Amino acid sequence: MPEKKKPTNPGDFPFAITVLGLVIFGIVMVFSAGNYVSMAEYGDPFYYLKRVCLWAGAGLVAMVAALFIPYRFYFRPAPLLMLISVCLLGLLFTPLAEIRNGAARWLGFGGITVMPGEIVKAAVILFVAWYLSAKPDRIDSLLRGPLFLLAVGGVCFWMIKEQPNLSTAVIVFGLVVAMLFVAGVKWRHLAVLSAGVAAAVCLFLMSMNPTGYQMRRITSFMDPFADAQRTGWQAMQSLLAFGAGGVFGNGLGKSIQKAMYLPEGHNDFILAVIGEEFGLIGCLILLTAYLFLIFRGARIAICAPDRFAGLLAMGVMLLFAMQVIVNVAVVTSIAPNTGVALPFVSYGGNALLIYMFLAGVVLNISRYTKEVRSP
Repeated sequence: MPEKKKPTNPGDFPFAITVLGLVIFGIVMVFSAGNYVSMAEYGDPFYYLKRVCLWAGAGLVAMVAALFIPYRFYFRPAPLLMLISVCLLGLLFTPLAEIRNGAARWLGFGGITVMPGEIVKAAVILFVAWYLSAKPDRIDSLLRGPLFLLAVGGVCFWMIKEQPNLSTAVIVFGLVVAMLFVAGVKWRHLAVLSAGVAAAVCLFLMSMNPTGYQMRRITSFMDPFADAQRTGWQAMQSLLAFGAGGVFGNGLGKSIQKAMYLPEGHNDFILAVIGEEFGLIGCLILLTAYLFLIFRGARIAICAPDRFAGLLAMGVMLLFAMQVIVNVAVVTSIAPNTGVALPFVSYGGNALLIYMFLAGVVLNISRYTKEVRSP
């Protein structure tokens, strides 16, 4: 267990300001991008605005609480949290699951919905950081280190994929692989694991119906206009939004595609609305903010006081980076439509709460960091 230490500084202020700035910008954009859908579905143009404000408030409380809870508090319960998150995934195969659009990704508890897939992301980061820091020599053993963690990631991948939610499954498994790489897995082990993962991906693609809807949805990004009325509709509307925005955009609230043309314009495809309203310049500023956030978080991880804190902070940054990269690739039709939210900006209460909590954990780690000077 990490040694008990006293904070040496108040925390990384630029990191905190960037997170809060992204959250505030996200609230504005959720209202702008979702008012038409909110009015059509609930008869209230402020429905999504009120919901996201409530979740942001809860997220702020969680972030502040995590800021003052010592990061070592999560060390011992990490395995239990992983087990609980897997059990929550298992409940999705029971009548407790809420089915929306043919997918069982939510659990309902008295009017509050929980997404186990989002909880698993945080649990995996904590578990891998605990496992590789409790006994650091595990990383040197192919069986006890990489293979065991990939088996855990594989179980989570299968359970999430069956919801179905392929995008979250890929990110959870990718987190395990990325954290192994950061932790210093041996190159020969990495080569063996890469070959195994590649073989598993090939088998997965071969098991799918080549003419089925799911395969057409995966391959539609290569030419979304070929099936514009079905599998390519969302990608096509996203590209039209970017094209309409041009370099400088049409102005806040002046998006046309959000008016019931672009599905999930307030959620997974909110970047397309940002592109239409703020143009290429606005998108670049937003991506620069994410880049700065990840840079500050990686700096905190490098200066962390121990291995657990370093892996924990880097795992959170890897999660944010993966979410941003995949979301940008999807909305620009570089990658298949996978439904990945943009951290702190897209609508989604569970994700916003968890991401703000994780940001608070990184801020707490930053209170214990020491400056590392380059020679």
